[in-house]
Amino acid sequence: MTTEGVSSNFIRDIIDQDLQANKNAGLVHTRFPPEPNGYLHVGHAKSICLNFGIAFDYNGLCNLRFDDTNPTKEDTEYVDSIKEDVKWLGFDWDDRLFYASDYFEQLYKYAIQLVEKGKAYVCDLTPEQMREYRGTLTEPGRESPGRERSVEDNLDLFKRMRAGEFEDGTRVLRAKIDMASPNLNMRDPIIYRILRVEHHRTGNKWCIYPMYDFAHGLSDSMEGITHSICTLEFENHRPLYDWFLDALDIHHPQQIEFARLSLNYTIMSKRKLLKLVEDGLVNGWDDPRMPTLCGLRRRGYTPESIRNFCKMIGVAKVNSKIDIAVLEKSIRDDLNKRASRVMAVLRPLKVVIENYPEDQTEELEAINNPEDDSMGTRKVPFSRELYIERDDFMEDPPKKFFRLAPGREVRLRYAYFITCKEVIRDENTGEIVELRCVYDPQTKGGDSPDGRKVKATLHWVAAAQAIKTEVRLYNHLFIKENPEDTEADADFTSNLNPESLETLNSCWIEPSVAGAIEGTRYQFERLGYFCIDPDSSAQKMVFNRIASLRDTWAKVKKKEEKR
Repeated sequence: MTTEGVSSNFIRDIIDQDLQANKNAGLVHTRFPPEPNGYLHVGHAKSICLNFGIAFDYNGLCNLRFDDTNPTKEDTEYVDSIKEDVKWLGFDWDDRLFYASDYFEQLYKYAIQLVEKGKAYVCDLTPEQMREYRGTLTEPGRESPGRERSVEDNLDLFKRMRAGEFEDGTRVLRAKIDMASPNLNMRDPIIYRILRVEHHRTGNKWCIYPMYDFAHGLSDSMEGITHSICTLEFENHRPLYDWFLDALDIHHPQQIEFARLSLNYTIMSKRKLLKLVEDGLVNGWDDPRMPTLCGLRRRGYTPESIRNFCKMIGVAKVNSKIDIAVLEKSIRDDLNKRASRVMAVLRPLKVVIENYPEDQTEELEAINNPEDDSMGTRKVPFSRELYIERDDFMEDPPKKFFRLAPGREVRLRYAYFITCKEVIRDENTGEIVELRCVYDPQTKGGDSPDGRKVKATLHWVAAAQAIKTEVRLYNHLFIKENPEDTEADADFTSNLNPESLETLNSCWIEPSVAGAIEGTRYQFERLGYFCIDPDSSAQKMVFNRIASLRDTWAKVKKKEEKR
């Protein structure tokens, strides 16, 4: 993995200035610090690419650290999935895998130091009282009655908190900063709370846990991080980040904020993604409609396409929403170069070529990828009975419909010209079930020796040799560009797209795909890019549509806007 061609941005400009000034002895050390309370999504990919990419480009280091300070929401399942996702994206933390829980003892000692310096105190206010005392954006807060306790009393109470003498929620340790600060994060924030919950790594060793804002910056410091790169929602937390480091007089990383990734038609909140999973509105975290990395991976996205997407959107200081079409373009561009072409029919209509010998099958040569000659060719069987797409035939076509119709000649890809002679219908329903056609044996390979032209080329599969498959057509999970824009008393789930998944059970694909493994990607000619799903078995192949050949959703959106 390389990051060649990455353009400069304001974070790199800051690092360049630091290196020029020999700050941090010329070292660059970043980290990716996820909380293990959910699966990573494509927004995290931007942070992963940024932190690991900067370390790579500046010959520096990047740690993977789990900020696991809230055992009520964390789980080893999330830890394992995050490690898998980072590796899949192409990055390696080598021997630099850390956990905030590794530092619990040292964090406790730092809290003791703040108490000894008169910069922290034990507060007895209830959560409701604390909110009341906090004040508002326009009114200062009020000081807690425990704020003026002596250092000795605070040390005694804090140690007894650790020893488990008090009930959950009855006491907290707070930093003594400024209850009148215009930044609410500086109004004596909580440092430790009592929480009798088993931790996924430390078990029941602790009954007090540090708050994220306290543990995060101190963990950065202990790891020797030089540039603490985070998203814009932490900008108002930076003064607190700096205050803890200055109050303890320890190594001080520089926090730099950038705009997080936001996609239209998508939810990026882990809490809301968890709701989709827990309420059964999607089929797990790896549902191909989810923006999670495991969901994108299952759908068929490549790590290269995600990295290129992050490179395309760049790094900014102001939040904005990226069109999901940019993400879809990245996978199209990637797979256009690497995916083998095959022919598949999703909504089959039977074609019988009446003048083709009944007992004959021939092998025709087809190109695997016109973008890469080194991928060579393959053989596809051709016989008397075929399947074509139902949409490629119309009995009474409009003026601009150039595909198959009664009396009309079209080209079959890599094969012959055929002409429709008769339409066969179901006696009961009247539905068209079969087309009777004739072929011109002089047009083998798809060209006519007499120079006559046809206006359409259709894909097809030979009925006897084709493999029956299931195909899952995925669309956007939400119907609104901003899924969180809802009517009164509704939540974001009211904007779920009821047509986000269409499952087709009677699709046919050419036999060259037989034996292909899970995750293999193809371009179905004229239809889009598809990937073999893990649900596949020896009895049934299952394909996921990764993306159409072009941005068809944009057309749908324009139609909706016109209405």
